[in-house]
Amino acid sequence: MKKIFSIILTICCLAVVAQAKENPVPSFIPKKIQQKFGYVNRQGKTVILPEYDIAMFFSEDCNLLNSPNKKVRIFGSAQYATVEKDSTAYRIDKKGTRVYRYRNADMGICSQSYEMPRYKAFALNGMYGLVSKDSIDLGGYKDFDIYPQYQMMMVLESDRENPMIIAVRNNKFGIVDKHNKIILPFVYSDIKMNLSWITAHLFEVSYDGKNYFYVDEKNKAY
Repeated sequence: MKKIFSIILTICCLAVVAQAKENPVPSFIPKKIQQKFGYVNRQGKTVILPEYDIAMFFSEDCNLLNSPNKKVRIFGSAQYATVEKDSTAYRIDKKGTRVYRYRNADMGICSQSYEMPRYKAFALNGMYGLVSKDSIDLGGYKDFDIYPQYQMMMVLESDRENPMIIAVRNNKFGIVDKHNKIILPFVYSDIKMNLSWITAHLFEVSYDGKNYFYVDEKNKAY
């Protein structure tokens, strides 16, 4: 079952459908409590007890939406979340009830096409900046959206025209936009390059590289 969940997790990450950009922070947020994952609401109140080894946001699973087994397609909707307990993967509803156990035979094929990001990190003289053009004149600033000035830059999968970008300065992680406006301050030891922003409008951050939590674009923790 570990192999099954590994495949599910990988495909979910590649094929998850983004919520609308205007959506607020979701009502169900995965949270690790005493070494197990459950869910809290926006106010931090536990809404699903912590009992899972892995818990993902409530979001679509295109493998189930396209399942050859028509009876399980409903569990691919965003009304359900993928969790793992004791090496077994499930979909749960918003009451915390396990409504489906993953089976290889139920996995369909995701047909969503991949679109190359418009903005890309660009290294110059050991520093990183941001570009949207294919051809760059290194002799000036005009072809750079952000002139190279960071130790590292990583463009998060998100709005193609207005992406969020992980940047590293003075060995600390923060978030900037394409105009180099600071969204999250440079105070973190790590920010995960995952789909939490496109899925839930949240960034997964850590002060020590071990304990992670979610913050929104105003740096409010959840």
